[in-house]
Amino acid sequence: MNALDGIRVLDLSRVLAGPWCTQTLADLGADVIKIERPDSGDDTRGWGPPFLEDGEGRDIGDAAYYLGTNRNKRSVTCDIAKPRGQALVRALAAHCHVFVENFKVGDMSRYGLDYASLRELNPRLVYCSITGFGQTGPYRERAGYDYAVQGMGGLMSITGERDDLGGGPQKVGVAVADLFTGMYSAVAILAALRHAERTGEGQHIDMALLDTQVAMLANLGANYLVSGSVPGRAGNAHQNIVPYQVFEVAPARDGLREHIILAVGNDSQFAKFCDVAGRPELASDPRYAKNRDRVRNRAALVPLLEAVMKSRGKADWLAALEAAKVPCGAINNLAEVFADTQVIERGMVHEWQHPLRAGLRLVGSPLKLSQTPVRSDLPPPLLGEHTQQVLRDVLGLAPDDIAALKEANVI
Repeated sequence: MNALDGIRVLDLSRVLAGPWCTQTLADLGADVIKIERPDSGDDTRGWGPPFLEDGEGRDIGDAAYYLGTNRNKRSVTCDIAKPRGQALVRALAAHCHVFVENFKVGDMSRYGLDYASLRELNPRLVYCSITGFGQTGPYRERAGYDYAVQGMGGLMSITGERDDLGGGPQKVGVAVADLFTGMYSAVAILAALRHAERTGEGQHIDMALLDTQVAMLANLGANYLVSGSVPGRAGNAHQNIVPYQVFEVAPARDGLREHIILAVGNDSQFAKFCDVAGRPELASDPRYAKNRDRVRNRAALVPLLEAVMKSRGKADWLAALEAAKVPCGAINNLAEVFADTQVIERGMVHEWQHPLRAGLRLVGSPLKLSQTPVRSDLPPPLLGEHTQQVLRDVLGLAPDDIAALKEANVI
């Protein structure tokens, strides 16, 4: 059994934050019915290249973006702009435990698919709305997307190289505001399901990318609120810990520059590092013995360490530091990530026999539960491939009824 066996989710979200949430629920065993536009489907089906390709390199399927965010779901096509499509979604909602949507504020009301309307049909329904700025506040009607929220929420002001070293604002390489909002939404839904189990009462969950991004400022947000000092960009260094950053090491045999991460988290680790580096006196120097002093004297200490780190190569440093239990790490490209024996052993890459491509490899769920393991099924290979199955099994529609909906271009 899976943890969420018996939970049915009606998913009207698209692109990333909502699908990331519902993919997590699907991994845990929920039956996620993904509602997509007839003919085009989720926008991310076309967000490529790369797309699925045949043996001759021709595009034959969905974009990798879509495949990476929709595993374990069932695809149903339905045009919610049409009254019969809206009626179909309402009928499905009456048989579901969870409803997820990421339309602009007010759109669901126009379709009669808002929480107040669906609650009349299903009082136990957990209804999750995901928007850029939430259902309230002066920005509620704005279209919110990850890039803008990374900027507005402060993340880009603390990401990137220091200004005095030629840096500037930098977004994170993946859409973290979307992804964190998806994860927070999944947590909120699980809590609301628990409440519904106890009381029979559903509720509306109001999730906003900006709220999530502000929460994810974490220690730097707390630093500002406590001190009143606005943190700047620190490049690959840590604002509160030294040495905790990227260091250049001796070049590789081919002359290419190489780097490692040194992540000294406490004074004991710093002493161990100094022994490995052949500079034990630094650990007893009152300017550097305690982390608070290392942070205050960062400008003097870091150049000393930069010179030391360039004295040895990447493999030498990593082996010596790992043996001494000093946190460190390589900086891998994605080819190196997916070839890493730890990543392989942990089962983070799954292989599926996709009808359009045998041996399709995609990232799997990181969740590992001993008694209720996560599911591992393909993303829906074909747009709307489960439409007839869901309408028949969930709503009990006859073949003639389904054919009439298809004739009217509702599905």
